[in-house]
Amino acid sequence: MRKGSRNESMEERHSMEEKHSMEEERSGEVSQKEEKKGLFARLKQGLAKTRDSIVRGIDSVFSGFSAITDDFYEELEEILIMGDIGINATTQILERLKVKVKEQHVKAPQECKQLLIDGIREQMSVDEAAYDFEKEQSVIMVIGVNGVGKTTSVGKLAGKLKSQGRKVLIAAADTFRAAAGDQLAEWARRADVPMIGGNEGADPASVVYDAVNAAKARGVDILLIDTAGRLHNKKNLMEELRKMNRIIDKEFPDAHRENLIVLDGTTGQNALVQAREFGGVAELTGIILTKLDGTAKGGIAVAIQSELHVPVKYIGVGESIDDLQKFDSDAFVTALFDVKPDEDETDGGQDGEREADWE
Repeated sequence: MRKGSRNESMEERHSMEEKHSMEEERSGEVSQKEEKKGLFARLKQGLAKTRDSIVRGIDSVFSGFSAITDDFYEELEEILIMGDIGINATTQILERLKVKVKEQHVKAPQECKQLLIDGIREQMSVDEAAYDFEKEQSVIMVIGVNGVGKTTSVGKLAGKLKSQGRKVLIAAADTFRAAAGDQLAEWARRADVPMIGGNEGADPASVVYDAVNAAKARGVDILLIDTAGRLHNKKNLMEELRKMNRIIDKEFPDAHRENLIVLDGTTGQNALVQAREFGGVAELTGIILTKLDGTAKGGIAVAIQSELHVPVKYIGVGESIDDLQKFDSDAFVTALFDVKPDEDETDGGQDGEREADWE
């Protein structure tokens, strides 16, 4: 074969390979966009009852008043509080709304609806630095009362972190609840993550000790610890958590520490009570809000951040292992108020702006 022909053949092959690579990349981008839109649809569906409860009431206020008066604000306040958004959060949202209405010389109630939505979005924003622990060598202690989906959340979070390329280990330190270890073992199997546990009734602190040392020996990135949730015996619970913390401090001093409390979205204001109780036991760094699918009390997500100054970091909107999502205030408020999302919100924008986080 002539040299020129051989060079032309190589160029054609390289061109075809490059074209194939570009097609695969475009296909991957389309698939990723479709997945994000699918997750947004699940979030929107999960918030349907909350939307009916809050948004219908808000719309009736906006359409029922011809002017922005004290009565108008009082009606809005009642709707928001009844929607489990809470007194503190409602007060802050309405104060911010009043300032913007005055600054922008808004006269008609309908004109300030978007201002209200934007105010709720601001109220719920979470700094991206709140998720630094996902990228660092971390020990995550997951706490909460029995029945809120704590063990399930540990399994889902393990699967989520592993899918991001992190090396994860689970510690089954809830040795008091019957079958807790078996339940967590099943979630560990689904997530394809190893687990260290103890027999029923064993000392939870000893499980944590074994898990911490195993995590160090195996070069684990994330150690996830499932804990007992017996609030009726607060003194023992506090002591157990203190013992675990002392062990982690001594055996794994350089690890990033995270204390996530799991709260059931269907319990409304009771979730706040539980968070305050556990806040006296451990320094809370984040919240996993579960069972938002099918509840009319999803407004509690707004109240929690305002009342406790602790960010909601993950939300659960379904039963599958993929239904634990990073909390994104833009997506949450867009789904809650049934606002038509811009392409920027579902596709990540054209200017490299931050995407709605649907990992």
